[in-house]
Amino acid sequence: MPVQTIQALGALLIGGVFVFAGIEHFLKFGAMRDYLAAQKFPAPALMLAVGSTVEVIAGLLLAIGMARSFAAGALVVFTLATNAMLLRFWASAEPERQVLRNAFLINIAVIGGLLLAGTF
Repeated sequence: MPVQTIQALGALLIGGVFVFAGIEHFLKFGAMRDYLAAQKFPAPALMLAVGSTVEVIAGLLLAIGMARSFAAGALVVFTLATNAMLLRFWASAEPERQVLRNAFLINIAVIGGLLLAGTF
């Protein structure tokens, strides 16, 4: 399989994950908003709406190969912000600490994939 085809498939897959997650956040808006409020997020409904919109639009752009660098960059910033604000494993005790740390590290790997997807 040609490298360009593999890269396009990778962008489709990683972008599709963000589209799926963003749509799911809108479908479960009340529960997600309440979770963010419990985590002491400022303006949880606004943060959820903006973040989910970024996931859907930037994910779709990346998945279809439009404005790849911009879309990947937006998703990198979103993922970094989410990591810093939600997955604060350093402030938790075991066993939650391990679960949050694993999710944090998975998101770091996703950022690596986004950097690759945005540069081909």
